[in-house]
Amino acid sequence: MIIGDNRIAVIENIKKYAESGEYHHKVELSDPVLSPMEMRQITDNYMKRRHTLSFKAKSAIAVTFAKIATKIINRDTEIVGLEKIPHGLEGVLITSNHFGPLENTIIRHLTKKMKRKKLNIISQTTNFAMKGPIGFLMNYANTIPISVEPRYLARDFLSIMKEKLTEKKEAVLLYPEQEMWFNYRKPRPSKNGAYFYAAKLSVPIISCFVEIQDTDKDENNEFKKVKYILHVLGVLYPDKNKTPKENTEELAQLDYDMKKACYEQVYSKPLTYKFESSDIAGFKGTI
Repeated sequence: MIIGDNRIAVIENIKKYAESGEYHHKVELSDPVLSPMEMRQITDNYMKRRHTLSFKAKSAIAVTFAKIATKIINRDTEIVGLEKIPHGLEGVLITSNHFGPLENTIIRHLTKKMKRKKLNIISQTTNFAMKGPIGFLMNYANTIPISVEPRYLARDFLSIMKEKLTEKKEAVLLYPEQEMWFNYRKPRPSKNGAYFYAAKLSVPIISCFVEIQDTDKDENNEFKKVKYILHVLGVLYPDKNKTPKENTEELAQLDYDMKKACYEQVYSKPLTYKFESSDIAGFKGTI
């Protein structure tokens, strides 16, 4: 499913930022642009409303639609390596490559197979400013805003992560690549956020990588339909004998190395960031 306009311009942005080494740069043209005050309003509003009956009712509706979307989008999705996840795993972070607004349904598909009742999804504050049905899902489908605002990160966000991971022992999806790059096949170097929280709260990480395969069916004039293979790469644990900083750096490197190795195996090519049009799954053109 293609969501968003100006896909060619977005692909051109991906090419530019991949080749310049700006792997966490925003590439979408129509994403909301928020001031620091607007971002703070979103996080403040979330903190005030997240325990209200109205918020919970909307969340129940959004999660119902997300479950339906998960079933539809992933009817052909394969999962490889499910046996690598040990039984009885409690609070856990999940990392994966970030290439589409609805690709979190692939991880929802995984957590359903794991018989987890709930998946929390960490999402940029700009997503909470989106409108329409996608905006509704972005706001209420068990999503948690993340912001660059230091006060929110150090106090509110950390308390939410502690609540979800160590108290309620739920699963949390956090994309280490930060920004979504549309249908981009390659894993990108990680930001440290996910690994910092794993180290800080002493919780494991399920490392995942989504392989995107073209099908022989057309999505439109520019793209083929695609299908997904979710690779569960393993579970990473913070080392109790190391400092949070040491664990953060080590976990980030281990996770990236596993994703890189998986990419090279499934696509039978070394990982470089020199752009090729085939880097964009389903794309029929050339850039």
